Amino acid sequence: MTPKRQSYRNLKPLHEARDIFLTRFRNLALQAETVPVRRALGRMSVSAVKAARSVPAYHAAAVDGVAVRAASTFAAFPETPVLLPVGTEAIPVNTGQPLPEGADAVVMIEKVEMTDAGCEVREAVYPWQHVRKMGEDIVRGEIILPAHHRIRAFDQGALMAAGVMEISVSRKPRVLIIPTGSEVVPPEEVTDPIRPGLVLEVNGQVLQSMAEECGAECTLARPVPDRPEEIRDAVLAGIGGNYDIVLIIAGSSAGSKDYTPAVLRESGELLVHGVTVMPGKPTLLAAVADRPVVGIPGYPVSAAVSFREFVRPLLFQVQGLEPPETREVEVCIGRKLPSKPGLEEHVRVILGRIGPRIVAIPLTGGAGMLTSLVRADGILRIPPETSGYSEGEKARVELLTSPGELEHRLLTLGSHDLTIDLLASTLKERSEGRVTISSGNVGSMGGLLAVEKGIAHFAGSHLLDTETGDYNRSYLGRFIKSTPVTLVTLVHRWQGLMLPKGNPKGIRGMTDLTRPDLRIVNRQAGSGTRILLDYELGREGIDPAGIQGYADEEYTHMSVAMAITSGRADAGLGIMAAALALDLDFIPVTRERYDLVIPTPLMKDQRIVLVLEIIRSPGFQEQVLSLGGYEVEETGRIQASMP
Repeated sequence: MTPKRQSYRNLKPLHEARDIFLTRFRNLALQAETVPVRRALGRMSVSAVKAARSVPAYHAAAVDGVAVRAASTFAAFPETPVLLPVGTEAIPVNTGQPLPEGADAVVMIEKVEMTDAGCEVREAVYPWQHVRKMGEDIVRGEIILPAHHRIRAFDQGALMAAGVMEISVSRKPRVLIIPTGSEVVPPEEVTDPIRPGLVLEVNGQVLQSMAEECGAECTLARPVPDRPEEIRDAVLAGIGGNYDIVLIIAGSSAGSKDYTPAVLRESGELLVHGVTVMPGKPTLLAAVADRPVVGIPGYPVSAAVSFREFVRPLLFQVQGLEPPETREVEVCIGRKLPSKPGLEEHVRVILGRIGPRIVAIPLTGGAGMLTSLVRADGILRIPPETSGYSEGEKARVELLTSPGELEHRLLTLGSHDLTIDLLASTLKERSEGRVTISSGNVGSMGGLLAVEKGIAHFAGSHLLDTETGDYNRSYLGRFIKSTPVTLVTLVHRWQGLMLPKGNPKGIRGMTDLTRPDLRIVNRQAGSGTRILLDYELGREGIDPAGIQGYADEEYTHMSVAMAITSGRADAGLGIMAAALALDLDFIPVTRERYDLVIPTPLMKDQRIVLVLEIIRSPGFQEQVLSLGGYEVEETGRIQASMP
């Protein structure tokens, strides 16, 4: 097969593609299998199940007391008890014990008194009172469970009590996952440093776990090279191996080495090639020998979207199950969110309840950002007929977390710092998982604006006043007009030039950044680090336009450090802790104060109280110092309170 660039044929809207796919396999049936009842939890019964024995299997006492013939107690009253001989007409029994022959009722132990003369019964009972009659719960031969019933824990108990030890259930769907790509390698087979060009195969594990959450049995195959004949052989072997569904990871797009569409077109029926959803556009839906085959995009987020929209509903459909109900909440969009009309965009968001509303902040990063799924609290679907959402607009978000968690979630926006991540981890540990932090890196100015707009519980800021040398105070009055705030120091930290290990280009300071053989990586406009860089360049009389890479921006210190580690840049301004974390050289430039900007009314909120308690604790401060490049002599100190 000659490699050639392909094109998407008739992109389908998401709902239409899903309908085509699910309708095509509506009659895909799974064979029945017999399993022990003990292992049948969550499985679907194939046919009605009848009781093999009655429950109870005998008349039994329902209370502790004495077994009697009811007629012998009819004259009993508290003032005039009936005296019955013990062992013949009044037989002591405990709850659950068989009813003695001849007895047809039980008198509660509280209504009798044992004497030397016999048993005094002080309350009459009627026939079969306080008795669990044989078959009262289940009668042998009656239907316990109907056909097509999902077995629950209580069902297991009822089945076993009724003498049913095995049950016929629908077989679990068998899924084969085939990663493709000549450069794809299982993580277990890779050692550091990773050779450039290798791709760690982790999508397969994610998809396998997602499928198993839907009740499937999965096999993750070894990666198949980018050779069409080998891809074809792997698919046909899976179909011949009695797999119900085959997933092919990567190779479903329209590039010159994307062979999957052609392979499936030749091997079966190509139902859909390309869906109007982002991420997830390259999804491929096909049928081979009347079995569903899904081409899953290679980017992690795209793969997750493709699975959720097509594979997940199919897995529930073939098991005869309704998918779990999606939990949604109404949110307020915290930041303008443009979208391309014609595509249904699925945006990962972090969420937090602030006052009466839940605020949604979009996470940055494309379809390859696996961590955006790790951090996301929900998925915002932007309809294809719109061009996005405006700030403050209301929308519905599909939850990836429980609604209860949002009530205890703290939402922080602003400047990135490693100690915020440490604080989030410590807070979750101290609160036993009850209180959590979701953070977004929007720069110091963005954080102040978020506090002013009421879309963050607090912000991290390190804005230098170039006239006074102070940090943050003067900016509060400029950016926060209507919200009283309290400024609390988190840390002092060292900012400087991060350089490749060994400083191979001999960089000594800011003036070297204008050299034609150097390229820097910068922080985004509005960040405190960007302001600091511009200030230092101004002190040296350096025009930023003369620096290569000045417009190349990243949103975190670790991203700047990684750009230098990877060789994409020769230098970048950032914190010492980030340089130490990636074993970079570091030239100190300045010591700065990094503060938390907290709305004053929230200072009494128990979550914020716990945050302040943590940052003031010796244990937390010791962990901060261990990161390197930090000082904690003012950590937890209130620097200002602005009305």
